[in-house]
Amino acid sequence: MTNSAPKESVRTLLTAIVDYAGLFPPAKLSMPEAVIKYATYKNSNYSWMLGRFVLPVSRLEEFRESARDFFSHDGKDAWHLSILPTDDIYETVRIVDDFNAQNAPGAICDSFEVKATSQEEIVTITNAIPDNFTNYFELPLTDNLPDLVSTLAINKQCAKIRTGGITPDLFPNTKDIIRFVRTCLAANIPFKATAGLHHPIRCFKHLSYEPNAPKGTMHGFLNLFLATGFAQEGYRPELLEEVLEEEFEEVFEFSEDGVSWQKEYSLTNAQLKALREKHIISFGSCSFDEPIEDLQKIGLL
Repeated sequence: MTNSAPKESVRTLLTAIVDYAGLFPPAKLSMPEAVIKYATYKNSNYSWMLGRFVLPVSRLEEFRESARDFFSHDGKDAWHLSILPTDDIYETVRIVDDFNAQNAPGAICDSFEVKATSQEEIVTITNAIPDNFTNYFELPLTDNLPDLVSTLAINKQCAKIRTGGITPDLFPNTKDIIRFVRTCLAANIPFKATAGLHHPIRCFKHLSYEPNAPKGTMHGFLNLFLATGFAQEGYRPELLEEVLEEEFEEVFEFSEDGVSWQKEYSLTNAQLKALREKHIISFGSCSFDEPIEDLQKIGLL
């Protein structure tokens, strides 16, 4: 049974939470399929949960051909795009600028998602991208993470963590995720997550839609966002790891005023609002339907 009006705390936590990445595995939809789905989601009862459309810059023209009939001419309900660059960041920026000049305000590329493994890469890429874009740098969870995050902070950039994939080895362990979260919070760096977060609560499931796909433990997006919320309030790492590893949805209780875990630890709507605006911005998912369906099953939608 679903609620017609989600609780205020649910809306605060889930607004614009899913960046749609239907082009990427495991869904790996064609461009027309992904565009139609995104357009449908934008006109659904759950459009308030939908964030940007994620695509590689190499497919931007293909996207325009498939999606242009959906663009408004007055800028209302614009399609906001997050772009994965090629190795040539200057060429990427040129292509994106051309796209925006031709298609704004109906469709706007306003975010980049870039991989970086060194401080020098971060500085070079930052200098190449105009200031009107929001940039998320996907960082490796290695020993130099604090140095990389520090460089992001100095250059006023955002971070990105990969939280899964289509094989078990692509899922980082709990300690590494909490270390990433706390490092970003300490540096006051907003971040987003991507991959392996189709389900709200941590679970053991098939990792792709292929027949006989491997199974593995998948991190839950509610676990991640609420663990970040408790980290924001200064809770110890051991407790944050417990929140991230929680597999029982009933111990997360949402009210009109906030959310609690284990009836003992709570976050108010004001804290949830700060969490989403300043710290964890969104997560990328190749499915929008699965998060919605799971949230309906556990009674939050």
